[in-house]
Amino acid sequence: MPKGKPIIVGSRGSKLALTQTNWVISELKKLNPGVEFEIKKISTSGDKITDVPLSRLGGVGVFTKELEVALIKEKIDLAVHSAKDIPTEVSEKLTLGAMPKRVDPSDVLISAKNVTLERLPGNARIGTSSLRRKAQLLALRPDFEIVDLRGNLDTRIKKLEADDLDGIIVAHAGLIRIGYTGQISEIIPFEIMLPAVGQGALGIEIRKNDERVNKILSKMDDLHTRIAVEAERALLAKLQGGCQVPIGAHAKVLKDEVYLEAVICTLDGERTIRDSHKGPANQAVAVGNELAQRMLDNGGDKILQEIRQNFPK
Repeated sequence: MPKGKPIIVGSRGSKLALTQTNWVISELKKLNPGVEFEIKKISTSGDKITDVPLSRLGGVGVFTKELEVALIKEKIDLAVHSAKDIPTEVSEKLTLGAMPKRVDPSDVLISAKNVTLERLPGNARIGTSSLRRKAQLLALRPDFEIVDLRGNLDTRIKKLEADDLDGIIVAHAGLIRIGYTGQISEIIPFEIMLPAVGQGALGIEIRKNDERVNKILSKMDDLHTRIAVEAERALLAKLQGGCQVPIGAHAKVLKDEVYLEAVICTLDGERTIRDSHKGPANQAVAVGNELAQRMLDNGGDKILQEIRQNFPK
């Protein structure tokens, strides 16, 4: 690539995706004065198919595949993803060039009457397309009626009123990034709801052999974020999870150790396996693998087999 040629940045076209991409470009410009960037919007299968639950779309790469193909074909030079959308197996031609510092990975409740989960009425109707959120909500309150909710963040917020819902569950990070935090009724504690793997983090994907782009991105990588997300992704890979499986996880780095907590739930929330593990920060993948294996041995394998029977490949 010629030195002065603009770097083409691939992004989905939603308001949140473009906000994230523009933020990444702004930060990269500060770190690399004189480098020019252009955005190329790419629609993914997850953007195009909005009337089917995510769990029925197959789950793997529905928001990333088209961007990755564009990367491999050199139509773009880097792709900005929400880390929770990135499959645990990445093409051997690609790599995650940077993970900027993570923002709060919590889930939040936006409720019609601005009340918390505990104070929602009996049989309250809650909107979410996530089996992970559904299972943990039902584990807390089996009376909830869970309504499937798809679409970008703006669309989901509008459906709160349009679909006569008592509340919706969304990621705190998305609201932070687009400036909608004033609508939050409750930041849900991890004790009630563990987030999706990688939630709150961004993953910037590049071609493995692209030295120029890799150098430009290197200063933007946040080591603690990368370690935490690596632990979570290792756990997910070992459990062979995705959008079809109610798995939540959260890792954090304190000094030289990584602490990982995870949950596996049945679809109805009646059975949950929750466990935690810690280890050296430089062995994040091992920590994730070890916790996953322990959870499988303690009944997680049976739960996952039951769930997969509901979602044939």
